[in-house]
Amino acid sequence: MTFPRREILLIAGILFFLIGLIGVGLPIIYAVIISITIYIGIKVIVGRRQSQIAKAVGEGVCVTCGEKVINKKCPNCDGKKSKN
Repeated sequence: MTFPRREILLIAGILFFLIGLIGVGLPIIYAVIISITIYIGIKVIVGRRQSQIAKAVGEGVCVTCGEKVINKKCPNCDGKKSKN
């Protein structure tokens, strides 16, 4: 089971947060529940944001004008080439 670097950093950060909650005097079970909730919340938010970006970009973005590429062609740039 391999994790990308950002996943390892997230887990390490949550573990440090867990240790901090335990150090403040919070019972271990509550600290673990809070840490797991934060981890799941971050994963859900990041997953939704990645799907929104993927949906917005689609096939890609034209390098010249920045328009969204549709059917492997830029509506602005390829339209100008065919008119000339």
